[in-house]
Amino acid sequence: MRSFLFVPGDSARKFEKARAGEADALILDLEDSVALEAKEAARTLTREMLAAPRGGQKLFVRVNALDTGLTLADLAAAMPLAPDGVVLPKSTGGGDIRQLSHYLDAFEAAGEAAGGTVPGATRIVAVATETAESLFGLDSYTGASPRLWGLMWGAEDLAASLGATENSRDGIYSEPFRLARNLCLAGAAAAGVAAIDTICADIGNLDRVAAEAGAARRDGFAAKAVIHPTHVAPVNAAFTPTPGEVAWAERVLAAFAADPQAGVVRIDGKMIDKPHERAARKIVAMAERG
Repeated sequence: MRSFLFVPGDSARKFEKARAGEADALILDLEDSVALEAKEAARTLTREMLAAPRGGQKLFVRVNALDTGLTLADLAAAMPLAPDGVVLPKSTGGGDIRQLSHYLDAFEAAGEAAGGTVPGATRIVAVATETAESLFGLDSYTGASPRLWGLMWGAEDLAASLGATENSRDGIYSEPFRLARNLCLAGAAAAGVAAIDTICADIGNLDRVAAEAGAARRDGFAAKAVIHPTHVAPVNAAFTPTPGEVAWAERVLAAFAADPQAGVVRIDGKMIDKPHERAARKIVAMAERG
């Protein structure tokens, strides 16, 4: 999955538009985009969204944070319709993932008894940098749960938590937010899960979206979150390997396949070692998904 498009859980119109688009996954949002008094209505509408034909798109549901007292009601509404995954906001570390995983175990067991949900099928994406506390827990996701699919970094809520007046200027994030981005990337790599770049809030600036997505892929992110359908195309393009990259990766894999015991091979006069082989496998996998 390259692109995760947020869709307000209380907007059927935006869901229909998103469903007709090219985003690899939709995040049906029951958290920030839905006012408190509209939560129950949004849960009902989100159930209808989950019941709609999915095609090739994955459907995730962003529930409310664990400390709000609303998480279980969100899960009770969504889980009978078997979402592909749950997005947990304001995650502070591996302990939150384990707690959510226990909840999902219970809902999936109930779904299995009713002839629906497959145990262990629901994945988790944690928004892992939205509070100051969360920055100190990014090393705790390793081994938290086999359900954990990815860590997403976020800059908007983090600004409020830190008391910052802004998180970027002229399209460049300031140091606290660059730190959060980099720690999220490292935490995801350590946990063996996907790192997901944050949204671009500059809705009309597709050049900035493309630049952020290109930099994210260069640095090791596997996907990017978006908040507007027009952002999907540049994000998908950035996370789809070029023909030249695929050709290089296939040559690397072929060279190691020809000599399985080799620790290093030579291609175009350059020494290629095992980390390059792992990178080549990722490129081929990304191309296949794309």
